[in-house]
Amino acid sequence: MSHEHVSYLELLARGAATEAYDRPVLLARASGAGPEELAGLEEAKQLALRVRAELEGRRRREAELSALFATAHDLAGLRDLDAVLRAIVQRARSLLGTEVAYLSLNDPVAGDTYMRVTEGSVSARFQQVRLGMGEGLGGLVAQTARPYVTDDYFRDPRFQHTRAIDAAVRDEGLVAILGVPLTLGSQVIGVLFAADRRARVFEREQVALLGSLAAHAAVAIDTANLLAETRSALAELERANDIIREHSAVIERASEVHDRLSELVLRGGGVHDVAHAVSEVLGGTVEFTEEGAGSARRAGSHAVREGDDWVAAVSAGGETLGALVLHGQPDLDPVDQRTLERAALVTSLLLLARRSAGEAEQRVRGELLDDLLDAPDRDRRLLRERAARLRTDSEAPHVVLAARIDRAAGDGAEADAGGRESADRQRLWSAASHLAATRHGLASARDGGTVLLLPLGPGESAADLARQTARSLGGALREPVTVGASAPVRTLLDRPDQVAVAYQEARRCLDALVLLHRSGQGAAAEDLGFLGLLLADSRDIDGFVGRTIGQVVAYDRRRGTELVRTLDAYFASGMSPARTKDELHVHVNTVAQRLERVGRLLGPDWQSPARALEIQLALRLHALSDAVTGT
Repeated sequence: MSHEHVSYLELLARGAATEAYDRPVLLARASGAGPEELAGLEEAKQLALRVRAELEGRRRREAELSALFATAHDLAGLRDLDAVLRAIVQRARSLLGTEVAYLSLNDPVAGDTYMRVTEGSVSARFQQVRLGMGEGLGGLVAQTARPYVTDDYFRDPRFQHTRAIDAAVRDEGLVAILGVPLTLGSQVIGVLFAADRRARVFEREQVALLGSLAAHAAVAIDTANLLAETRSALAELERANDIIREHSAVIERASEVHDRLSELVLRGGGVHDVAHAVSEVLGGTVEFTEEGAGSARRAGSHAVREGDDWVAAVSAGGETLGALVLHGQPDLDPVDQRTLERAALVTSLLLLARRSAGEAEQRVRGELLDDLLDAPDRDRRLLRERAARLRTDSEAPHVVLAARIDRAAGDGAEADAGGRESADRQRLWSAASHLAATRHGLASARDGGTVLLLPLGPGESAADLARQTARSLGGALREPVTVGASAPVRTLLDRPDQVAVAYQEARRCLDALVLLHRSGQGAAAEDLGFLGLLLADSRDIDGFVGRTIGQVVAYDRRRGTELVRTLDAYFASGMSPARTKDELHVHVNTVAQRLERVGRLLGPDWQSPARALEIQLALRLHALSDAVTGT
């Protein structure tokens, strides 16, 4: 191998520039080499240049294949479409050696093409430009689905030049532009560009390379769209599954509440048991209320929403008995709404059953009391058995109470008076029957009002029971109820005739309360002073004296004082302390001190006309009692 050939091999080995291959020929010519030697050098030079071109092409193809492989790798791990497209545009600029590369996508809604990714661009106008179909080089590529190249854009008449596009290209300073289509099947979805700010010719291999990158970009876009559609389908499927699970859960809840309500009805559960069961199934708090069912009544049999609550009317035969109210579940599924409505229906059935049983028991209680009042000669053994079935303690002391609603004259239209009185009697009987059932007593409608036979509680007096009954019935009816009570009946079934006698006493006490303008109150004879003494059948004189002046009598007995004698002299002297001291032959201060003591024992109102009259009567009865007993 000659020295000259070695020189060319060294140039090839170090990748020298094309100009360096002329140096061996020039040196040989300068040293006086002959024509034959120069011709050989020239031939070796051309061979070396061909080898250099071949090696350069191989290196370029290797770089292109490496870039295409990297792009395919990006597609395999596609996560971010913008990142993949940006990498493709960067490789296009690098491999083609252009100053700018960019990618545009078609907008099917607007009917034009817009910039998606740019690399090497410095003009904001260029980065935001939109090309109509057929406008500019990119518009032509998008319209025809074929690559287009120009070495001088502004002098090329093949493109439809517009002021906006030309202004954007001029701002960026572009001259030579290559554009290849991004296609999916037969549809063009965008254009991939490589451009320089100087005139240049793009070779066929460069056009093919850019086309390969464009194909990868189209695949990336298609893959991203498929991924998006897949994610959307998965999301829809997940939502559908959620709906299915939710409906399944609702159906399970409905089945559960059906089973639980059926079990409750079969084992005799109550209204609050139903509310508790539905609360657990629906996950909120359900309560039964007799108030506030107005909106539910207007909605008929459907549950209605009131604020954050749901209300279902509990009704039967057109009568609203109350409502089930669900708290804590404002967004209620329609199936759960039906569940609440079904629970309201079950509640109405339970209430009707309870009402029927209660009315039957009330009738039985009323029949027993009617027999005690009207037929006391009935078989006492049978009466005792009937009382036991009603859980009435016949051995306990009882009080007979007469109750009546008394309205002032002119209260209500006269035309409606008869109907109103009938309704009043029915309401009063219903409330009295309920009270009698809760206290293990008896009740019956009688003489325009109601009669009750109630047991006395520990430490309770007839007067206490009368006042308590008036408050209870008045509260239930929301209007005043007057109640008169008899003295306690100690032997209820041993002497049944005493019940009728006690009822007459209770009625006289009731009439006395009305005459004394004390309607709406409850009282026994002992509350009415000397009037009670006249009304009571027992004529309990000692009890009247004890209630009226008993404390004064007891004080005299304990202390040996003469307060009773002083009181008698005081009233006999016309309530004059001066005349009283003459009658008693004591100092007036002594009279004053004794009367002050009396006031502390009897209360500050002892000299009022009504109290004074009762005290004088009690003094007379006390004197008669002492005379009879010889004390």
